[in-house]
Amino acid sequence: MNRRKFLNYIGCGCSSLMISACSTTPITDRKQFKIIPESKLNAQAAQIYEKVKEKEKMSTDIKKLNEIKEIGTRMEDAISEYFYQAGLNDPTTNFDWEYILIDKKVKNAWCMPGGKIAIYTGILDVTKNINGLASVMGHEIAHAVAKHSVERASRSVLLNTGTQLIDIFSGGKLSQVNRVTGMNTVGLLSQIGIMNPFTRTQESEADYLGMIFASLSGYDIRETKELWKRMKKANKGKEPPQFLNTHPSSSKRIKDLSEWESSVILDYPPITIS
Repeated sequence: MNRRKFLNYIGCGCSSLMISACSTTPITDRKQFKIIPESKLNAQAAQIYEKVKEKEKMSTDIKKLNEIKEIGTRMEDAISEYFYQAGLNDPTTNFDWEYILIDKKVKNAWCMPGGKIAIYTGILDVTKNINGLASVMGHEIAHAVAKHSVERASRSVLLNTGTQLIDIFSGGKLSQVNRVTGMNTVGLLSQIGIMNPFTRTQESEADYLGMIFASLSGYDIRETKELWKRMKKANKGKEPPQFLNTHPSSSKRIKDLSEWESSVILDYPPITIS
């Protein structure tokens, strides 16, 4: 088989794989490419979460932790109820929700696949109130609900396979550049040219879905843009250029959130649990 025929063969195979692995995100209906089993990532995330709990210092502020758990429980119920009433599959069915508060002065929060959530005490200075905290948690929970980790892992597998094929059929030119320059050219190009725009799309989607989940749960989502105004002030303008950042700039976030606010309040009011 010559090179052209082989490339055509690989191309057809990849196309078939991509078609069979296509799905859409809940609510936004954005097309996704997923080939990594969600159950596998959930299991790995659970193991890593346990290691985080062992390594990090947990906060002794029980009142704040209970507040986090209450917000989380309200969102869990609201999300499941929304999909039930809409007659859609609940994307959180296989989640094993858990919440921790890490005693560390960094402005951070995250949600692993399967609903494993961590809030850092440092971000509480920015959230300020229960609605601000709900905004942060809604955003992080949205990443898990939209299966962003599964999507990113799948794209990473596809990208690595593709670049290896390019290197083979270019006679190893990419590897040669890496050796001469001492840098991972493929990795750098993929990060700036492919992965970062994709990640910013996920972040914007999580902003939008997070507002919806907070609104469905009965929180005041008008606080969301105020949260990001405080975050922008806390960052003191030290944000990298947006094309080098995996997150939208604070200014763009505030603009988008302001535009979405009215329609989300109207279309996704607090939901009644049946």
